[in-house]
Amino acid sequence: MASKDQTPHKLVAENRRARHDYFIEDDLEAGIVLEGSEVKSLRTGKANIAESYAAVEGGELWLINGYIPAYAQAKSFGHDERRRRKLLVSRRELAKLWQGTAREGMTLVPLRLYFNEKGRAKIQIGVAKGKKLTDKRATEAKRDWQRQKARLLRDRG
Repeated sequence: MASKDQTPHKLVAENRRARHDYFIEDDLEAGIVLEGSEVKSLRTGKANIAESYAAVEGGELWLINGYIPAYAQAKSFGHDERRRRKLLVSRRELAKLWQGTAREGMTLVPLRLYFNEKGRAKIQIGVAKGKKLTDKRATEAKRDWQRQKARLLRDRG
């Protein structure tokens, strides 16, 4: 059985900067409400979620500022590239997210946008807390030490 991170899926967009700028404390998978031209555009793999964020508004979860480019073949049935998109989560998960953002300094950051094994568009949302500059330096120093240690062990063999 494959673990949670090894599920077979087609990655569309990844927010690689999120793990650098935030401490990801919890994450969950959410469905995303899309129009037909948006799904076609996502299948080409040119979406961007780096500048986007999620917010709980009016008892619903929304993806704000996510970029899905226009699909060239959808002439008159196109879509707005940066429109707000509704995210689908259970009420229990929504309550958990709302409580997480009510705490000091927590935010909802999209981590990955992908198609699951059934071909449905999903987005992985992380409940995150912002890193300070010293935290970023410490993380970078730790990563460098791990890389150096692996190099030494490989050379000594």
